[in-house]
Amino acid sequence: MSTKYKATEADVAYFITITAVGWIDVFTRLRQKYVIINALQYCQKHKGLEIYAYCIMSSHIHLLCKADEKELLSNVIRDFKTYTSKKIIETTINYPESRREWMLTYFKKACVHLKRKQNYKVWQDGYHAEKVYSNKFIKQKVDYIHNNPVVEKIVAYPEDYIFSSARNYAELDSEIEVILLLLF
Repeated sequence: MSTKYKATEADVAYFITITAVGWIDVFTRLRQKYVIINALQYCQKHKGLEIYAYCIMSSHIHLLCKADEKELLSNVIRDFKTYTSKKIIETTINYPESRREWMLTYFKKACVHLKRKQNYKVWQDGYHAEKVYSNKFIKQKVDYIHNNPVVEKIVAYPEDYIFSSARNYAELDSEIEVILLLLF
């Protein structure tokens, strides 16, 4: 398996994108966004995940992060995806969702090709990871992460989007505590 876009090095920061199968807009519901928020907070507290920037979009998540020296980031991301997949399916089944049948059918069909028996598949295989290599790269990726909701015309200013670390950098209330990078 290729390691080109994988977080393979310990104690190294990466820009990561994790995407729902078929780019489905899973995270249009507040409850689903909090599945992600709670899982990221758990990973911070119990798995040594250090988050420098993040944004939860409707179909994907961007992170600038690293795991501490005791844990490989690839293991943290694997566990995060496994846990959130189960919670997203559970939430889709148990709470009001106008697209429930369509989403569950799509997630079910996404498993057909898998060798391992699985009922639903929420996330695309793997994730896209780019190793952080310079301050210029960090600034570019943080700007990209924070401007995603602006580009999608969800908000006019990055700090107005609740589910982004742009709020942390603007010193506003935020959903997740991040480690602020003093490059700006």
